[in-house]
Amino acid sequence: MKLKEIASNMAAIYKENKKVQAVLLAGSVSRGWEDKHSDIELNIFWSEPPTDEDRMFPVRAVGGSIIEFHPFEEEEWAESYLTSQNIKLEISSFLTSTAHKWIKEVVKEYEMDYGKQCMASSVFYGVSLYGDRVITEMKKEVEVYPDQLAQNMIEENLALWSRWNNRYALLDRNEWIMLYDLMVGVQKKLLGTLFGLNKLYIHHPSFKWMHKYSEIFTIKPDHLDERLSRILIGDVHESIRELELLIQEVFNLVEEHYNDLPFLAAYKEKISFVRPENKG
Repeated sequence: MKLKEIASNMAAIYKENKKVQAVLLAGSVSRGWEDKHSDIELNIFWSEPPTDEDRMFPVRAVGGSIIEFHPFEEEEWAESYLTSQNIKLEISSFLTSTAHKWIKEVVKEYEMDYGKQCMASSVFYGVSLYGDRVITEMKKEVEVYPDQLAQNMIEENLALWSRWNNRYALLDRNEWIMLYDLMVGVQKKLLGTLFGLNKLYIHHPSFKWMHKYSEIFTIKPDHLDERLSRILIGDVHESIRELELLIQEVFNLVEEHYNDLPFLAAYKEKISFVRPENKG
């Protein structure tokens, strides 16, 4: 049985609860990106807070076993479990009113919060399994990515210099943990910039599915996927040089598409600074 079919069967169980207003298939399965490691991600939208019994009923209905069962935190209930057929499900439950509030904060108030953008992305790409009216209303809200959100994402993420200036000092000192942490952090910043530049909501806070970015970005440096991988697994000296080139190319793309942004001149000057060596 395919994962989408299993997801539909699970939605039929969740909708038995009158508090459930909609069930959305999210994650890799909703986008056709699943592989042998994929689980089923479902967003459940409730009219009122679910009890522990509400959350456990579907688990018991499929003879499942709980992996994690989190209390309500950050406006979300979350659990993961295995069915009796050893299929893993990741469940994120929200009040429907919370979903609308988060979406509004992203598309009307231009908040960059990655968790809230993940909600917008899940709705944008997700597949309605129950509650079409509720899901359709949400999809209309996220249909247009705001230009101001794009500018906010670019301004926030293109600011790389606070630690990037130290890269050669870390390299000379063989500070590998700090250096690779820095390099990964810079790559995440560049990806955040590209998500804004392409007007796409962040779909995972840790930039999962990185090998799909060359497909979903229309504005991007050449050979992005290969270069991101090479930076992480290649010779560290070459990796730094490659990352320097990638930074410049992303900066050039921003100038090409948003050349009137007031902070660009100051950013360019700071990005070019490298921590000087002490010659004494």
